[in-house]
Amino acid sequence: MPELPEVETIRRGLEKLIIGKAVAKITIFEKKSFIGDKKMLGNQKITALARRGKALIIGFGGGVNLLVHLRMTGQLVYVGAKRWGGGHPTDDFLNDLPSKHTRVMVEFDDGSHLYFNDQRKFGFIKVLLDKEIENDSFIKRLGADALGEDFGWQDLKRQLATHQKSKIKAALLDQTVVAGVGNIYADESLFFASVHPERLAGSLSDYEIEKIWRGVRETMRQSIKSGGSSLKNYVKADGKRGDYLDLFAKVFHKEGSNCPRCQTKIIKIKVCGRGTHLCPNCQKLVIDDKSRSGTRNGGV
Repeated sequence: MPELPEVETIRRGLEKLIIGKAVAKITIFEKKSFIGDKKMLGNQKITALARRGKALIIGFGGGVNLLVHLRMTGQLVYVGAKRWGGGHPTDDFLNDLPSKHTRVMVEFDDGSHLYFNDQRKFGFIKVLLDKEIENDSFIKRLGADALGEDFGWQDLKRQLATHQKSKIKAALLDQTVVAGVGNIYADESLFFASVHPERLAGSLSDYEIEKIWRGVRETMRQSIKSGGSSLKNYVKADGKRGDYLDLFAKVFHKEGSNCPRCQTKIIKIKVCGRGTHLCPNCQKLVIDDKSRSGTRNGGV
């Protein structure tokens, strides 16, 4: 699933292409991929593109919006004077559209098209009025945006206070705690903070929480600059692969490589069922004698 930097990269790329365009026609090929009344978008012009965590919000005149979530295999492909694509990489980026994977097709007044393709049908597009956004079941569950101006380290501390017995990696992946963090940036942020991913949230000091917060924002900003992480299932908005993992990632998918700080070999373990990368020297895990269920970091 694309994480915040990948979705932000798509938002920025798409913003340059569809702002000001009016919807002429919407064709729905898969009913469960489109939620709401498509007639509400007729002749409406796109006025803004926003992002909430890992979801896009396409705003139209008249107070109507499209909430778009790509999930695991979704992609957006624009075909007009130029061709643009972002999301799960398949031949649909280059082939004629619509294809067998096209779930929704939006035709604009100038004859250009935006295609929502999704192999596994987990993604969705939902019609929402301005007044409905904050009460939408998906949006309502989200915590503060990881890069939001209103998200400070104290906000992260307050959220973690309700997850004291959760491992810190699990807490970071919980979108109700902070919106937009996925597996890659959880690992990178915890390495940045020298915190072991199995530490309990309730065992963290203010210093460590602030450093994790800084790590989340710094790694994401670097990733956005490089166009996202890509991996095997993501490309950025111009159809090219993001290069964050090559240029900036310190531990994610680096198992067997030397830690950039101490030269210890990076290892991969399982935490809460997710592949997790860390430096066993910089991110030491020490059992707290006062509470066998708690842990503290000996590497800070």
